Amino acid sequence: MSARLALALACCGLLACQAAPAADYAAVSGGAFRSALSPDGATVAVKPYRLRVRPVTNGEFLRFAQAHPEWRRGAVPALYAGGGYLADWRAADDFGDLPADAPVTRVSWHAARSYCRSEGARLPAWREWEMAAAADAGRRDARDDPQWRARILQWYAQPTGRLLAPVGREPNVWGVSDLHGSIYEWVEDFNGLFVTSDSRSQGEQRTLATCGAAALSLGDRENYAILMRIAMLAALNAADTVGTVGFRCARDEPEERP
Repeated sequence: MSARLALALACCGLLACQAAPAADYAAVSGGAFRSALSPDGATVAVKPYRLRVRPVTNGEFLRFAQAHPEWRRGAVPALYAGGGYLADWRAADDFGDLPADAPVTRVSWHAARSYCRSEGARLPAWREWEMAAAADAGRRDARDDPQWRARILQWYAQPTGRLLAPVGREPNVWGVSDLHGSIYEWVEDFNGLFVTSDSRSQGEQRTLATCGAAALSLGDRENYAILMRIAMLAALNAADTVGTVGFRCARDEPEERP
């Protein structure tokens, strides 16, 4: 089987993946949640799920690429990853001076999905990520606290350096860390965030092309950090590889049998 065919099958979920080293997942209870994407402030129901405690790191992604060479730098077709794929690494099998336990970035949505499948997992839906990210160390939803919002927003005002800090900082009440202050994260439905269709336009129109347009649609207009994160994700394509975008994985919580 050629590497290109193996990659195509993996992207479609038709090729079994070798298991990656075990990672910790935290249980998030789900329930009624007020998403920023709800313009009228209505709540949505989120099923219980498990979220990876930390983002995927350089060291973890290197092991994945070694076990799945179709995802090594230089082997991935442009359809699945742009030219910047793992561009910060020294070589295909060497992340150089980047910390092994820092979040991996410059990976495409396709690569992130394949990695999660190797852990028997998937990318989280936006509302799953958003629910976990709404928590602080003691509250499941801290978003109405102006001080919490201001602290989260500080990250966006700081210059982005090439070397990211190791993962595992400031776990929240769910036991999940690094949801803020480090990277943006791929979600499964990133390309469905504020995408509309208009018969007068060519193709799809992304209403989050500007922050001003987005602010008119968000239900939580004071949460600028989430607004900018949604705008960032909505502007991406699945093959894009960005130095500030990494990922973590999620799993469905097994339903209790009667």
